[in-house]
Amino acid sequence: MHTVLTTDHPAWQENPTTGHRQRPLRTADGRWLATLTPDGLDLACVDGTEDTKPTLVTTDPASLPGTVPAALLTGLRGLGPSVRVANPWLWDAITTAVLRQVVRADQARRLYRGWCATHGTALPGTDPALRTAPTPETVLALTDEQFAAVGTTFHRTALRAAAGAYQEHRTRWEQLDAPALAAVLVAVPRIGPWTAAAAAADFTGDFSVYPHADLAVRTWAARIAPDHPWPAADKPKRTEALFGAHWHRLAGGEPRHLHTLTLSTLTWGAHARTDQLGGTDPHRP
Repeated sequence: MHTVLTTDHPAWQENPTTGHRQRPLRTADGRWLATLTPDGLDLACVDGTEDTKPTLVTTDPASLPGTVPAALLTGLRGLGPSVRVANPWLWDAITTAVLRQVVRADQARRLYRGWCATHGTALPGTDPALRTAPTPETVLALTDEQFAAVGTTFHRTALRAAAGAYQEHRTRWEQLDAPALAAVLVAVPRIGPWTAAAAAADFTGDFSVYPHADLAVRTWAARIAPDHPWPAADKPKRTEALFGAHWHRLAGGEPRHLHTLTLSTLTWGAHARTDQLGGTDPHRP
């Protein structure tokens, strides 16, 4: 039985030697290396303690209701059950969402990886070295020129504001469920509803709060079911609003179905399989 791994987070990279997918992770007590091999997903603590282990979120599109269009159901069920590693470090979830502001997915991946490679912390024992995101303390110490050197000038005010707020509120934030977390993150300067919802979904693993009209969701849904009459309008914001409402109706208004429909669709567009290691995500542009 093969494993389907969701690889939407930009930290997932292919090891050039083994062809395995790897990702550095940081929990409250240690640092971990997640590796997808032909034998499945392995989580290994490489620094610190194993007291807090990363959480795995399993999603099965077979549970989706009949309100989902037949073509979309067929495509998602063809992918089968999948597993996603919920981001165990809230700060990284916030950082990732901020760096996705205004840029396309492929640009955001390059930006995130460059940001980590330049200012992040190397994970022991990885070759080539994998790095976790720069800590809030590091971010607050960076100069404007250091932000500019890695292409994050646009994002620097949001990252600085988020770093300060995270240092002050992290203990309380980490105890919140996804809707409550998204609500408090919006109060941080330059953190809008989209960024807050994306960060909350990444950290908690609950994609019922994800920004469902996100371009990635719309793109993959249209590719899976191209003949479905997806909402469109003459203005991008209007299209997003129409699509978001339509997506909620397809899920039957149920948060659990909204989570499954959204995460399964994102997985369809960005995933790796144990029986296809060494290749690329089949639907990535």
